[in-house]
Amino acid sequence: MHDMKDAELALRAAQEHDLESVIALDRSHSGQSRRGFFEKRWRAMAGAPEAFISLAAEQENALVGFVLAHVLDGEFGGSERVVVLDAVGVASDARGKGIGSSLMQALVDEARARGGRELRTQARWDQRGLLEFFAKAGFRLAPSVVLERSTGEVGW
Repeated sequence: MHDMKDAELALRAAQEHDLESVIALDRSHSGQSRRGFFEKRWRAMAGAPEAFISLAAEQENALVGFVLAHVLDGEFGGSERVVVLDAVGVASDARGKGIGSSLMQALVDEARARGGRELRTQARWDQRGLLEFFAKAGFRLAPSVVLERSTGEVGW
């Protein structure tokens, strides 16, 4: 067997059998399982595949990266089709080899092919590695502000 950095990278649509590998890869980075989110996403993708862009990166028959996004039409007062990046991950031992960049370019290409005019995502401000990755991928701060409020708070 040769070094993974020399193995050919295959990008393809994520498939049902990728679910467990995506969950494991995501857990290896976040330290927690987001099984519920990913299982719900896979069910939604099966029911409305046109509403999602889900890509997998594979080397030597092993999943080494993924990107999951959904397509919005005119939400939040906009009139343009927007693609929202929900999750991205690259295996720790495969980082720094262009896999994330390849996945992002494939996502941009697919978004454009589906009429997407913009790609959006969000990240916590303390996720420096992810923010740096997004900056290298061409993301910039949006002119909108995300607001949140706990529903547990009482009164105004």
